[in-house]
Amino acid sequence: MADAAKSEWMSTACNLCYANCGIQVQVGGEGDRHITRVKGDKNHPASRGYTCNKALQIDYYVNGKDRLTAPLRRREDGTFEEIDWDTAISEVATKMAAIRDEHGGDKIFRYGGGGQGNHLGGAYFSSVRAALGMKYQTNALAQEKTGMAWIMGRMFGANVHGEVHDAQAVMIIGKNPWQSNGYQRARVMIRQIAKDENRSLIVIDPRRSETAEFADYHLAVKPGRDAWCLSAMVAHVVQLGLIPEDWHEAHTTGLDNVIERFKSIDVDAYAEYSGVEPTLLKEAAEAVGRAETAATYEDVGLEMAPHSTLNTYLHNLLMIVTGNFGKPHTMAPLTQLVGPFFGFDDVGDGDENGYEADYRKSPVTGARIVSGLVPCNTVPDEILTDHPNRYRAMWVESGNPAHSMADSTKWREALRALDLVVVIDVAMTETAREADYILPAPSQYEKWEATFFNFEFPKNVHHLRPPVLKPRGNVLPEPEIHARIMDALGVVDAAELAPLRAAAEEGLDAYSAAAMEYLGANPGQFRYLSYILYRTMGPALPEGAESAALYWGATQRFAMGNEASLRRAGFEGEGPELALNLFKAILDGQSGVVFAEDEIEEAFDKLRYDDNRIRLNIGEMLDEVGGLESMQDLVEMDDGFDFVLAAGERRSYTANTIIRNPEWQKSNDAISMSVNPEDAMGAGIKDGSRARVVTEAGQAEVLVAYDDRMRQGTLSLPNGLGLLYPDENGKDVPNGVPVNELTSLRNKDKYLGTPHHKFVPARLEAI
Repeated sequence: MADAAKSEWMSTACNLCYANCGIQVQVGGEGDRHITRVKGDKNHPASRGYTCNKALQIDYYVNGKDRLTAPLRRREDGTFEEIDWDTAISEVATKMAAIRDEHGGDKIFRYGGGGQGNHLGGAYFSSVRAALGMKYQTNALAQEKTGMAWIMGRMFGANVHGEVHDAQAVMIIGKNPWQSNGYQRARVMIRQIAKDENRSLIVIDPRRSETAEFADYHLAVKPGRDAWCLSAMVAHVVQLGLIPEDWHEAHTTGLDNVIERFKSIDVDAYAEYSGVEPTLLKEAAEAVGRAETAATYEDVGLEMAPHSTLNTYLHNLLMIVTGNFGKPHTMAPLTQLVGPFFGFDDVGDGDENGYEADYRKSPVTGARIVSGLVPCNTVPDEILTDHPNRYRAMWVESGNPAHSMADSTKWREALRALDLVVVIDVAMTETAREADYILPAPSQYEKWEATFFNFEFPKNVHHLRPPVLKPRGNVLPEPEIHARIMDALGVVDAAELAPLRAAAEEGLDAYSAAAMEYLGANPGQFRYLSYILYRTMGPALPEGAESAALYWGATQRFAMGNEASLRRAGFEGEGPELALNLFKAILDGQSGVVFAEDEIEEAFDKLRYDDNRIRLNIGEMLDEVGGLESMQDLVEMDDGFDFVLAAGERRSYTANTIIRNPEWQKSNDAISMSVNPEDAMGAGIKDGSRARVVTEAGQAEVLVAYDDRMRQGTLSLPNGLGLLYPDENGKDVPNGVPVNELTSLRNKDKYLGTPHHKFVPARLEAI
């Protein structure tokens, strides 16, 4: 922890996207509570000194004026009063237990569990969940990635990621990594591809984004028609015979079904309908089909648009049909220390129409649950009903659904209808304003923290970060909050844990042996493992690092299934000793540690299916491809709506919503709505003037910026704005447009319920 030494550089990580680049910071200012300087950490094994402009602004997150500094309880008049922690914990635990006892633990819902970069604290909620008998949860991934999870599970039974850094042909769809990053060293990689005449960059995006300007092939698809574009690309390589048949004979099933479906598609007609010139589309498809290696990367521009689940299938199918899996610099399975990123117990098998098979579903609307997540767009309807199985209470941790989910108005209504809402967060968010109790946590730079995302191959990196600042106010880290709730619920006898605490005094080796013995004798306690580790391991850990205790269990589990990868990364030991050495390395690795090294030759061994083959014949998806022949848009534009609004775009000074202070935004680009100049002038709207955008769900007054990179007929608003933040007089003022006042719960993917944030029918009006 830093005190007076302003010149000391300390290692941590940026928390503004899921790349979580390693950075080094200096602290200073009043009370040493400010991050005064930031630079990339050259010792970080993944980012290797890279960072973008956004990391330089993280002090705005740490020192926002709306930071929470004490527990709060709602009064009857709707205002909040400060209370002490004992009162807060006792009342929350008592009221949650009462709801469990009267209605059942399945009526207590959880949203969140870890924002961008802070996953460590949320992992400790697993014990509270078990103690309260909870069954249902969701988070932001359910409005982005569940379609991808379902397809990954059906095709591979594994999390698969494109090795875009070194592939000869790279296809990026629904993403502008120049601004949003999302993988390591994004801008460096984009420049490298652009300079290499032997490599190709294919970008599928309606807008000529900053990334698209570097592309060899920019397929400026019409919004909502990606499925025709991708189907035409698959059809073209099929019809040209760019299929490695011997490879498929050894590694896939269902190729004949794919060929049958795509062999007669009119490539030119599909390309033209998608808005892409046929020759350009064919050249891009051949760049993939003829490349020695190819990889693809998708993100929310694809996942929050019509046909989102189908589109995930199609671009992965293009890679696999052309044989781009299981060899260097293609598609590879991920190895994750904590996770997996997605679970596949509820996705069904490939080679069948598995959607209608038996599956978990939400209790009121019957929405399909994938990777354990209820679709976000159904949650308000699971509450605003008199159904006996409706949710009655909600925990919200490191999330802001009242702002970040579709139809914010409906979400606020739903939160107000619950019997109890408890929010754990750093700042007074829009969701916290709807809570009955607010439990404040330190910022990510004031506690031990980590992200469980890692997308590297073959070397896999994990970064446990110690605090670099002292906490502000009367706050507690999330693991301590969860542990105190567990104490209050009284489900574990504290005296029973005394031998483990005594063993911890002797060090990690002694503790590990004692923990193994305890759990072997008490297997029922595994459900409370995070609590038990947190409450007992502290003396064996670095000072203040109790939050790292769960790594003991995570490393034990990881070592049992990934011994060869661990040893290739340089770890030694037999049995539990191997895992313990990994645990110690994570504790010591201030700039991150390579926890596993994989070999591409083992890629097929990581697939879920016993025959180690990729499933190409996902029946429902091939049926959907057949339906494209009608050339009918999935979302019909209602009368009077002649624009498509992309609700949420990453720009130079937008990220996620954890930076709430608008002072970090250095230009109007951060808040304005981008419009093609011809569209704006046709509506009588001048550059820099104000206009009104109207959708089915609502309307907003916007600042207009001409942008000739926009496709005609499209509008774009930045993400993460409209947050309420105190002005110089202490009055809460929104900054920019809260885009989810304009989005609808109704517009969503037919399979997994992901919202169509990137395809919102809209009208533009002059003011």
